[in-house]
Amino acid sequence: MPVPIIVDCDPGHDDALAIMLAAGDPAVDLLAITTVAGNQTLAKTTLNARRVCTVAGITDVPIAAGCTKPLVQALSVADDVHGPSGLDGPRFPEPTVDVVAEHAVDLMHRILTGHPEPVTLVPTGPLTNIALLLTRHPDAASRIREIVLMGGSTERGNRTPAAEFNVQADPEAADIVFRSGVQVTMCGLNVTHQALATADVVARFEALDTDLGRICAELLTFFASTYRRLWGFRAPPLHDPVAVARVIDPTIVHCVDANVVVELNGRYTRGATVVDLHQYTGRPVNAQVALTLDTGPFWDRMVAAVTSLGARPSR
Repeated sequence: MPVPIIVDCDPGHDDALAIMLAAGDPAVDLLAITTVAGNQTLAKTTLNARRVCTVAGITDVPIAAGCTKPLVQALSVADDVHGPSGLDGPRFPEPTVDVVAEHAVDLMHRILTGHPEPVTLVPTGPLTNIALLLTRHPDAASRIREIVLMGGSTERGNRTPAAEFNVQADPEAADIVFRSGVQVTMCGLNVTHQALATADVVARFEALDTDLGRICAELLTFFASTYRRLWGFRAPPLHDPVAVARVIDPTIVHCVDANVVVELNGRYTRGATVVDLHQYTGRPVNAQVALTLDTGPFWDRMVAAVTSLGARPSR
């Protein structure tokens, strides 16, 4: 049976492809898409989710907008990476998919409490919505099968020397999630940097010869330009779909048990994920931490999902 999931995101180029993977792979049942401020303002990330769903023919999945800012600190967007729109590159048509009237947290809570089985949450942006869900609705925790997030790192950061963007964007929210007692799987930079969208990968999307395949290639081409300029990458890492892939087939993303603590006070390290891979601290395990990615099956599932969506009749 497909695993029921909710994708909580801040599209974002890699979020866009995470949505497509979640909607196009038969191993998961995408129940909702919720948005949060992160890569861009909430208005822009929500518009981008609507754009992605429109071009991918995802018309039967509710989209709900969530939190406009982090729990404590000011919002700082990543327009240096994703462009002023948050999804620069392709020219999108006017979206025909709209949002529902509910706040994202309310929609998640309603789905969790009403679904016949526990639901997996897949956050690929700052964890503000998830933290608010857990604090406002403590009863929801028992209805969450797992939280599989893209964020953090066992090594260094990409927003500060120590901190990855999604966690650094709202460290207090991330702290709440890791201390929640809910099963958490962390797919951090150390594993997502293995998901490189090389020229051969881009060519696979182009070879689909569909509008959606071309949009994916354009997204990755723009993303490649910013990663080359900012960090010297020869090919951009496709972070967010790795979390979705972990749910689709856990063998694609190899994890180990570890304790993870979010640094809240460090002058130079605020937002860092302190991952105890070798049990130095004696603190109890509170997460599974992804270490390696089987890149062949990962890209096969990604291309197959886009193929499936691109073959859908327009509605």
